[in-house]
Amino acid sequence: MVDVLTEILIRRPCGQVADYAANPDRAPEWYVNIKKAEWRSPKPLQIGSHIAFKASFLGRELAYVYEIADYDPGRLLVMRTADGPFPMETTYTWEPVEENMTRMTLRNRGNPAGFSALVAPFMAFMMRRANRKDLRNIKRILES
Repeated sequence: MVDVLTEILIRRPCGQVADYAANPDRAPEWYVNIKKAEWRSPKPLQIGSHIAFKASFLGRELAYVYEIADYDPGRLLVMRTADGPFPMETTYTWEPVEENMTRMTLRNRGNPAGFSALVAPFMAFMMRRANRKDLRNIKRILES
């Protein structure tokens, strides 16, 4: 089991942070490993939407499709792999800390199988490292 939780404070209103982070079209701008996002269902984002991502992780090219499992705009977004190399769930939360400050959390949970299960501790370490970079990127983008 891999369960990685990271968080950051971003000096922007909660709605602005959530709108940017929840937009799949923006993912390649702030995610270190995501190279492309493609809508597989009509916009806007809603429960049941499907988005295909192309990414690189640990030197491998990955293609996977996320389904939006839960979405409460400005507060929560939960995505689960509908198709991909291993089952993964990604959760974003946004919480106002002050009028112009948001706490954003990014959590990845999954059960790698086969060879991936053997390297799960290393994967968790690398995911945590990448997630921290991702959150620093979104902070830099939104605060500039």
